Amino acid sequence: MANQAEQWAAIVAGYEGAGQVTYEPVGGINPADGPVALCVGGTNRLTGQLTADFWGASCDADEEEVGRLFGKSVVPTSILAKAHMPDLAEVIGAFNVESIEARPDEYIKQRVSRKVEFESVAFNRNFLATVPKEYDPVALRELFSPGFLDWVTTIDREIDFGINDRQFWFLWRLAERTAGELRLALENAGELFKRIHRELELEGYHHYPPGPWNAGLEPFPAE
Repeated sequence: MANQAEQWAAIVAGYEGAGQVTYEPVGGINPADGPVALCVGGTNRLTGQLTADFWGASCDADEEEVGRLFGKSVVPTSILAKAHMPDLAEVIGAFNVESIEARPDEYIKQRVSRKVEFESVAFNRNFLATVPKEYDPVALRELFSPGFLDWVTTIDREIDFGINDRQFWFLWRLAERTAGELRLALENAGELFKRIHRELELEGYHHYPPGPWNAGLEPFPAE
């Protein structure tokens, strides 16, 4: 009988995206002459067109040990999805949006000085948005429209997201380890990715069309 880690690996390996998706038990790196890989070293990595209009990679995150003494296995409690997004990084070099529910009070207090407040009371109540001290918080505040902020608060899981090293990232905390939950995680990652693209477009910023370059499978188109 397969243990929980093997059962989960089979679920991820069987995932079907909106286009070609490659499964790897452990995510490797791309060739030296290719674009930078995503989720390097991540367990159960998927790379490709994960959902409609969302090319990227995903892997296990926040892993924990489960099972009894002679049947223990390491399984994820979250899914991490990433996509190359240099167009967003041109607007705000780095930011984090973290679920307050998933963070202890002491953690929140340590980051209050870098917190970015939005006009949405519901968003501020549910999320801690921060930028590194070298970045202007106004750029992040101006990027997200009221409609975007309202939509984020409707997601019924604890999530974190942001931009780091020119990569968009999205963390979904699993309610269960099932095929349906995996698809829900990636669909929400894709929806967030699309909505951020829409925010860039509405604000008049340059942005690349979604494509395999977001997953590190091809170079970005020439501007």
